[in-house]
Amino acid sequence: MKTDSSQLRQNAVSWLTLFTSAGTLVCCALPIVFVMLGLGAAVAAVTSAAPFLVTLALHKAWVFAGSGLMLLVSGWLLYRPGRACPSDPELGRLCESAQRWNRRIHGVSAILWGVGFFAAYLALPIRIWLGV
Repeated sequence: MKTDSSQLRQNAVSWLTLFTSAGTLVCCALPIVFVMLGLGAAVAAVTSAAPFLVTLALHKAWVFAGSGLMLLVSGWLLYRPGRACPSDPELGRLCESAQRWNRRIHGVSAILWGVGFFAAYLALPIRIWLGV
């Protein structure tokens, strides 16, 4: 039974990580990309429809730090040493399937976080440096 609760906790952390990293993309990266592409009116429409995005964007350092911390915790839970599935064939198969899905979710979350970080913190300075 201990394995079920730890698996449930790990699944919850994986999904929370996915949503927080997607949140960094929505709050901070997409508006910057839209403005860089000349779609400022789209950003204005989205922020008027969802004003909480402005608050998230004002605190983007905390949003990125929190989601990055969640990615680290999730990665540690997924890849820590000594982690094993039960020896029962049925439970072992289910456990391995859950681990594969958790790793996929973690990978997608890391990619989303990386895209968001690049757009929020690196894209504009690189564009200015290149003189584009």
